[in-house]
Order: sequence, then structure tokens, then C-alpha cells
Amino acid sequence: MKLVVQRVTSASVDVEGEIVGEISDGLMVLVGFGHNDTAREADYLAGKLAKLRIFEDENGRMNKSVRDIGGQVLLVPQFTLYAHTKKNRPSFHKALSPDRATELFDYFTGKCGELVPVETGEFGAFMKVKLLNNGPVTILLEKEFE
Repeated sequence: MKLVVQRVTSASVDVEGEIVGEISDGLMVLVGFGHNDTAREADYLAGKLAKLRIFEDENGRMNKSVRDIGGQVLLVPQFTLYAHTKKNRPSFHKALSPDRATELFDYFTGKCGELVPVETGEFGAFMKVKLLNNGPVTILLEKEFE
């Protein structure tokens, strides 16, 4: 499972001209699932995401989490995080099948929602994602249990 985490002052997802998810201060997260991913990886990364201390404290140090600042999380499903790029045309054979990925995305969304306020993009839709990265701060989180 892979997450691309961006600290933002605002982010939104548009599907066919309609905003389906929107946040202010918080995290915009691209979420990708690989063949071996299960609820175990989702549980681990939901907890990690909520506790990740990448917001500044009163001393200007990255020492606060999205929960600490009362922020929100925008989760955007992104199967292209599992692109295999050995050749010039990417292959996505390492990405989890759409049916299983949809289930795992919904599960991950629920787990994150137990910890922080969550908005989402729309799985399988063509989405236009807007964000104002704060910093910029962008972090890759990955977890694969064997």
C-alpha cells in the first residue's frame, strides 16, 4: 500500500464539474493498493497518517499531527502509484484489481474517519484534483506485510 501525503492549506476533487470532496488545512493523500494489500496494511497506515507529525508547532518545528491541528484529510484513490515503468508506457499489473481496491479504499476511508475528519475522491472516476501544498511538504508512506 502506498500513500503520497501532502500537507495542504486547501484541496478539492472535482468529478464532471461537481466538487465531491474538499478540505481546508490538512492532508491531501493519494492512495494506491498493490496485489498483496489487505486490511492489515490499511489499519497500520490509517494510524500512521493520523499521527504523522508534519505540521508546525509554536516553535516552527514539524511536531504536530493533523489531529493536533484539528485538520482534515482528503483521500484520493490513485492506482497509478503502482505503475511499472521499465518501458516508456507504464504497466499497472502490480495494482490491485478495481473491485478489491474499491473495497479496500472504502475500508481505509472508514478507518481514517475513526481518527480524523475525512473527505474523498470518487473511485474509478476521472478526477480533477486541486491543492495548495503548504511548505511544500510531500511524504511517501508505504507498508507491505509479508
